[in-house]
Amino acid sequence: MGLVQRAIEAEGIPTVGISILKEVTQKVRPPRSVFLRYPFGHPLGEAFNVGQQRTILRDALAGLETITAPGTILEPGYPWRKHHFDRAISTRREGTAHAPLL
Repeated sequence: MGLVQRAIEAEGIPTVGISILKEVTQKVRPPRSVFLRYPFGHPLGEAFNVGQQRTILRDALAGLETITAPGTILEPGYPWRKHHFDRAISTRREGTAHAPLL
């Protein structure tokens, strides 16, 4: 994924990847990525958990604005099947700041 991201970025389009294999991401060094300690096949979380998936996508997209150093890997730290994502979404809608991703 990092090779594709770099090619796209060379054309002036910013990218962010979502990774579940931190060791590979560290070796490939994509421009920006979000690492989640989730099982294979679930890079956006649990199937049909729209709140969880939306939160992860928003965090990844926010990385387009917040990551300034190439090769940075954000780690939101969401545990598999334990985080209350709907609460995180409602908190953001109310304008309350959330925990930093780094």
